[in-house]
Amino acid sequence: MNLQAKLMMSALCIGALPLAQAADFEDFGKVVRVVPQVEQINRPRQECRTEYVQVQAPPQQRSAGGSIVGGIAGALLGSQVGGGNGRTAAAAAGAIAGAVVGDRVDNQNNYQGGMQEQAVKQCRQVDHWESRNNGYQVTYDYRGRNYTSIMSYDPGERIRLRVSIEPAQQ
Repeated sequence: MNLQAKLMMSALCIGALPLAQAADFEDFGKVVRVVPQVEQINRPRQECRTEYVQVQAPPQQRSAGGSIVGGIAGALLGSQVGGGNGRTAAAAAGAIAGAVVGDRVDNQNNYQGGMQEQAVKQCRQVDHWESRNNGYQVTYDYRGRNYTSIMSYDPGERIRLRVSIEPAQQ
């Protein structure tokens, strides 16, 4: 064997020494306890409902038509009474009286004056709690010692372990 091959073989052996000293293998441990890691989360919601309440009915809009017609009729009737300046005063008084009477006759049915139902939307915020699983705290026994790990699943009665053995540093 030539010198170069011997050097190469020596380098490979020296490089493999740490690997020869470390050993990885799989084994099983006995599950002692599993505790779900549950978190409570509040997701508030808005709940709304419609309620009906009694409110004062608003008056309907008044009409001016009765006042105008009554005023004209009153002025015509007033101008038929009296003479001279008295006729003008009678026409003015007739116009005022006619306007008042015409307004009352025209608008007497416009005021309802009662109560009516009105829909009112009532909303409130309600807490809604949900549980969320964040994994499992698993305690297991391996060769007489207990160990604890957080896992994403419940392993059951046995847990598969990767065991790594290597020399301690001095």
